[in-house]
Amino acid sequence: MIKIIASKTAEEAGIAAAEVIADIVKAKPNAVLGLATGSSPIGMYKELIARYEKGELSFKNVKTVNLDEYVGLSADHDQSYAYFMSTNLFDYIDIDKSNTNLPNGLAKDPAAEAARYDGVIASMGGVDIQVLGIGNNGHIGFNEPSDHFTYGTNLVDLTDSTIDANSRFFASRDLVPTQALTMGIGQIMAADKILLIALGKGKAEILEKSLFGPVTPNVPASVLRFFKGEVIVCADDEALSVIREKHPDAV
Repeated sequence: MIKIIASKTAEEAGIAAAEVIADIVKAKPNAVLGLATGSSPIGMYKELIARYEKGELSFKNVKTVNLDEYVGLSADHDQSYAYFMSTNLFDYIDIDKSNTNLPNGLAKDPAAEAARYDGVIASMGGVDIQVLGIGNNGHIGFNEPSDHFTYGTNLVDLTDSTIDANSRFFASRDLVPTQALTMGIGQIMAADKILLIALGKGKAEILEKSLFGPVTPNVPASVLRFFKGEVIVCADDEALSVIREKHPDAV
């Protein structure tokens, strides 16, 4: 089942997404959270930090697994996703950093690292909620458009459109890594619940295609329509504009 929570602004969508996470952590203090990076979840992380600072929320017993990491970047590189998570969330809450997990972007054997990360995820007994953004080409995690859906953690070659989209975070496009380790579609779909955050006009067409078009690995996010549980979509007015135009009863 897909539930769309419509917000006027990106800030309001971040607050709505934080409310979903907060409810899970309050109900299960040792929850396993699947986390995402990029611009989409930043507002959610800011709100979660604010709730922690107010004493409304504790992450003391929470465990986390992140979707992905760039190949070739160390954890202390300012564009690595390990660094992103520390500076946007982990450094500001009471989480035990030994309970936070990301793929190792410097692993000499990416296949062995993928297998190790699969084991980490399996050892946690399941992810309570997996947070996702959505790429301009429909990728979730770094699972790019393909002729098949992936299952476990895998090494991916990033598409030109993904490299272009992420180049805004780097000094030049040439510095953007061309590969990443990412949780597979099968692992994402194994979570108990999924939270998809979509913000801005640039995500409007792909969000509509993912939620209402054919289910195909050419649009990886479309697989969410087969999810066994609840998919909660937190989106702002701009990201929902095409859905409102084509499917006015959906929102």
